[in-house]
Amino acid sequence: MLLEDYRKERLRKLEEIRAKGIDPYPSKTARNTKIIDVVNHFDEKKGQEVCIAGRIVAIRSFGKLVFLKVRDLSGEVQVFMKATGEEREGLFGAKQIKLLDVGDFIEAKGTVDKTQTGEISVFCDFVKLLTKTLRPLPEKFTNKEERYRRRYVDMNVNPGVRERLVRRSRFWQATRDFMNSHGFVEINIPVLEHTTGGADATPFVTHMNALDEDLYLRISHELPLKRLLGGGFEKVYDIGPRFRNEGVDDEHLPEHIAFEAYAAYENYEDGMKFYEEMIKYVCKETWGTLQFNVGGFEINLDQEWPRVKYADLLREKYNVDVFNPDREQLIQVLLENWDAKDLSREDFVKKLENTSTPHLIDDVWKLIRKTSAGPYWLIEEPLSLSPLAKKSADNPLVTERFHPIIAGTEMGNGFSELNDPLDQFERFKEQQAARDAGDEEAQMMDQDFVEMLEYGMPPACGWGNSERNFWLLEGVPGREAVPFPLMKAKED
Repeated sequence: MLLEDYRKERLRKLEEIRAKGIDPYPSKTARNTKIIDVVNHFDEKKGQEVCIAGRIVAIRSFGKLVFLKVRDLSGEVQVFMKATGEEREGLFGAKQIKLLDVGDFIEAKGTVDKTQTGEISVFCDFVKLLTKTLRPLPEKFTNKEERYRRRYVDMNVNPGVRERLVRRSRFWQATRDFMNSHGFVEINIPVLEHTTGGADATPFVTHMNALDEDLYLRISHELPLKRLLGGGFEKVYDIGPRFRNEGVDDEHLPEHIAFEAYAAYENYEDGMKFYEEMIKYVCKETWGTLQFNVGGFEINLDQEWPRVKYADLLREKYNVDVFNPDREQLIQVLLENWDAKDLSREDFVKKLENTSTPHLIDDVWKLIRKTSAGPYWLIEEPLSLSPLAKKSADNPLVTERFHPIIAGTEMGNGFSELNDPLDQFERFKEQQAARDAGDEEAQMMDQDFVEMLEYGMPPACGWGNSERNFWLLEGVPGREAVPFPLMKAKED
């Protein structure tokens, strides 16, 4: 039977229901009990009248007996109906059950008890229709593209998807709880910006009619939050969407939720201690454990994480000197590790030729990162790769920057913030020059931010992480862990 035929039959039932004077889409329900309370507190609820509501997920009819399986967000329970011979206006008894279908939403008011087979049930004579559905839910739903396009169907057929989204919410709530309990203030900052910065990424461009100006969707929360430090705040953070006009893969989505925080009068040493504690807290609250198996890596977060220097790793693995880089050597290393799945060799060579030397160094580092189980803190990133981080007092060639490396990925980014306006201006000039030379991911000159620094911003530690942390520890690609992944437009 084709979907069109199912739909026509349900439209016929809808017409018959309306002919009986019944509203198939009422606005009010008398629900007073969640299904989980009936199931988990049966001894307490037994013999009591309750009113539940939910979606019909199964219908079994045996003459005068009807069994409905009803599901709400909390769980499932059986509704047991017996034909009484009477009808009740606006309601459906066992004789009228043929007008209902799997997928319809109903309200059932009745007494809690067990059937002869011992199944907890709500015993009632009539149910009320809350929503008549016109399309049947499939029994199986496995095609990825269809699942992502009709996520609302996916969540019903594959409840684990919905459960994952609940954990995603718990992940961010735990982050908020931790930050709020340590004196941070959440302040939502603009998404639209005249100048975007705070990360190496290609921005989305949009147009505001009221100003008749092109604007950027933010690629980072960083610069507006640091302006708040300049305005007198001492501990601030924001959790919200950011946008990076890049490809889609298991670890990247152009739109995703990210978190950034800034604390005045602290440096990167303070930050490593604080955010190690935060990550452990969030993992414990979200998954109830600090041990994970991710992508073949056995991860134990329940330890003090060691610190590893960026330059040492590249020298030991590839004999690369990040302070006196040999561009041809870097290209050779990357060519030796070329993956045909990403680009043809010819296109890959062209890409390398158009990539700045600092970004080539970063690409070599990523080869090391992919094989790193962790956890460890990557520290002392070169100055050329950290245009917003403060120089190390011990070595002016590196910055006071830190990344937690876990299961082959960077699970965050933090540093002692640069607050010298003249130094910042020079670094922005270098970034803008790289951008003018064709590096679309280089940062833009932000004169207003430099002006803020000239008014003064206290020393501070900044930190950011995205929901990629959640995807990673869930063990799923990004599109599996967001409610409605963006797909190329398609109409049926």
